[in-house]
Amino acid sequence: MKFIADFHIHSKYSRATSKDMDLESLDKWAKIKGIKVLGTGDFTHPEWFQNLKEKLTPAEQGLFMLKSGDSGTRFMLTSEISCIYTKKNKVRKIHIIIFAPSFETVDKINTRLGLIGNLKSDGRPILGLDAKELAKIVLGIVPDCLIVPAHAWTPWFSIFGSKSGFDSIEECFGEYSKQIYAIETGLSSDPSMNWRLSALDKVALISNSDAHSPQKIGREANVFDTELSYQSIAKAIKEKNPKEFLYTIEFFPEEGKYHYDGHRNCEISLSPEESKKYHNICPTCGRPLTIGVLNRVAILADRKEGVTPKGAIPFKSLIPLNEIIAESLGVTTVSKRVGIEYQNLIKKLGSEFNILLDVSRQELESAVALEIAEGIVRVREGKVVIEPGYDGVYGKIKIFSKTEQKTPSKQGMLI
Repeated sequence: MKFIADFHIHSKYSRATSKDMDLESLDKWAKIKGIKVLGTGDFTHPEWFQNLKEKLTPAEQGLFMLKSGDSGTRFMLTSEISCIYTKKNKVRKIHIIIFAPSFETVDKINTRLGLIGNLKSDGRPILGLDAKELAKIVLGIVPDCLIVPAHAWTPWFSIFGSKSGFDSIEECFGEYSKQIYAIETGLSSDPSMNWRLSALDKVALISNSDAHSPQKIGREANVFDTELSYQSIAKAIKEKNPKEFLYTIEFFPEEGKYHYDGHRNCEISLSPEESKKYHNICPTCGRPLTIGVLNRVAILADRKEGVTPKGAIPFKSLIPLNEIIAESLGVTTVSKRVGIEYQNLIKKLGSEFNILLDVSRQELESAVALEIAEGIVRVREGKVVIEPGYDGVYGKIKIFSKTEQKTPSKQGMLI
């Protein structure tokens, strides 16, 4: 069975997260997006975990569905932990995603982690726990769990981050490295960037949204063709079988907010080459630059750009449909017109991923304004221009030149 999965999201119990991140809204938006399997996120939070147990019922092995009615969405038990600790005289801040196959397993994990830190404080709890020790605890409870370093390259809070990370999986996880079967590439990197490190050939590169609102789920995702079960999904990830793990769906990495180096307060954005000229110091204020993902990858890489390792899982780069509509019409993503056009497309052509990936140009042109159809096709073909993100500032995408963009109407500017 071919399906799309997004494993890393957050609930309404995480900081800076929409109050609409509840199971009902997630179920609704998963159907709109075309996502079959969605991570629950935040299973370590007591109130959210109680909510999961009350509202979900077992479906296929290791997967769950809403008791209130089967819309087709399946939930997998996942959570993110923020490990902050000192190792080799350096403060480490690593975010780790845990995949678990059952409520019983999560109960045991939560009981053990609750002895280490306050799980009630945040949906993504901060624990003074070495990432290696977290792996030891979780895999010691149930070996079928997956331990996945989250957004592996972001400057802060990641395994390879320039500010507080490591230079290798082995340096971080020690003897548990062989049980790290995947890393999450994050919004500011894509698989081709990760392919520059031969050390990562042995792990799967997965992609998830890290969504904090329902509309953001699926902005990155994974496409499988397996039996619908926790065991089959985990097996496809572990084995990197391209017949079962078909491809990942990616942001254009330049759109991510840590792709380039820079200093947000001074509005300084620099390529790695430019940063080198300034010795990684902001030319405006003289403070250290935030070294972005592109630069950090280059530092650790042992391959040139453009190498595709044998057995690598392919990827497709997309832009969310509402962003394409807004760019095509020359309005903001929050305008009423974008919402109307979005719902119109979903009603006529099915899920967002079906529209972005599969619907023919002819069908698109018969269902929506020509400029929107053209925008979707250009994104599929990679015909976009992006001003890279840096130091927490998202990149800016242009699908059309200024002369091509439609002048926004009064209706389109309503928000």
